Amino acid sequence: MMRKTSVILLSAATGAALTLFVTQPRAVFMGSSARAATADTYRQLNLFGDVFERVRSDYVEKPDDTKLIESAISGMLTGLDPHSSYMDAKSFRDMQVQTRGEFGGLGIEVTMEDGLIKVVSPIDDTPASRAGVMANDIITNLDDEAVQGLTLNQAVEKMRGPVNTKIKLKIIRKGQDNPIDVTLVRDNIRVRSVRARVEQDDIGYIRITTFNEQTTEGLKREVGSLTNQIGSDKLKGFIIDLRNNPGGLLEEAVTVSDSFLEKGEIVSTRGRNAEETQRRTAHSGDLTKGKPVIVLVNGGSASASEIVAGALQDHKRATIVGTRSFGKGSVQTIIPLGSGNGALRLTTARYYTPSGKSIQAKGIVPDIEVLQDVPDELKARTDTKGEASLRGHLKNDGDEKTGSQSYVPPDAKDDKALKLAGDLLHGIKNSASAAPAPGGDTKATTDKPKAAN
Repeated sequence: MMRKTSVILLSAATGAALTLFVTQPRAVFMGSSARAATADTYRQLNLFGDVFERVRSDYVEKPDDTKLIESAISGMLTGLDPHSSYMDAKSFRDMQVQTRGEFGGLGIEVTMEDGLIKVVSPIDDTPASRAGVMANDIITNLDDEAVQGLTLNQAVEKMRGPVNTKIKLKIIRKGQDNPIDVTLVRDNIRVRSVRARVEQDDIGYIRITTFNEQTTEGLKREVGSLTNQIGSDKLKGFIIDLRNNPGGLLEEAVTVSDSFLEKGEIVSTRGRNAEETQRRTAHSGDLTKGKPVIVLVNGGSASASEIVAGALQDHKRATIVGTRSFGKGSVQTIIPLGSGNGALRLTTARYYTPSGKSIQAKGIVPDIEVLQDVPDELKARTDTKGEASLRGHLKNDGDEKTGSQSYVPPDAKDDKALKLAGDLLHGIKNSASAAPAPGGDTKATTDKPKAAN
């Protein structure tokens, strides 16, 4: 029997890639110990049935049977590890939207402010931008229904919908005496997981915020655009910013890594059985044509981000700059449970970098550590505890590591890691590092006390 499943790599965010999961027939001949274990399992299932019936009949209020079953399933999965869980039908749909990176909507990034929806920015070439919706606009009504009282997620869900359907927005804009009524027609919106800009006139800076189905396509587009803007001869190299990227699709992590590599293993995944081991390798063709690459990571870089950083570090294709990453080295498979029944998110394998290292509960150690200057009021909230601090996490051999700085200054001029990356690409050696040129044959080293300055 063939069943469509999804493979994801995540920390706090979710992602999925299509793959096939084949259920294998189980052996029907069992020894006495196996039969005894099976009999004990069925006794426990009978115990569950007894408890379920007692709750249904004697609880002080009549419980919802569906919720009881879903709660029992959730308890079973969350008891395994921090990343296995049950998704009800709505959560499963939301996860699919997030990982596809596209949906029917209006094309505006929004936040909640004083109970109302505030526009952060309209996305270029979308219904919102074409209708003149502006940053800092306040949305008070959706189809004549007041936004006040809705959560941000509820408001966003109302703005999304089938392509070519209409929705009316009432907007308050600073400088306008009266509210503005705008009717928009929903269109297919693609979430930008990749953003880019030119740094210091001769460096391509690319920020990857998540790994969804649009990421590799976005990376290729931005590398081409930056190369054209700067000029191939003038271009010093690329900075790939993976800081606070929680992960996403395994397939996208592989293809993003492949974009910078000519050959070699990218990642291997190993499940409970040896025959389930899979290895992913690079194909010839470097998207940057050999330009130097710096990868920025921190305590919020997890999962798929760590696959990319680990592959480029092991192949000495990039210099890794920042702080130790989150340390999530496991793979989750999304297993749909049939129409209306949601899906399982189940940890099915660990992944290993090309050198054979598991980063589970350890993280990627940067070639050059750079600590940011954190404002006093934020110091208590800018370190992530890491995978090793999560209750029930998969154990790793040797010393596990917890805690790493995850602060990124909002102003680029205060960003020490970004500045050091630029210096490296310009060939400037300073007290922060004795690193070789990115992509060189010698592993970068650092005088860590000085790296923080």
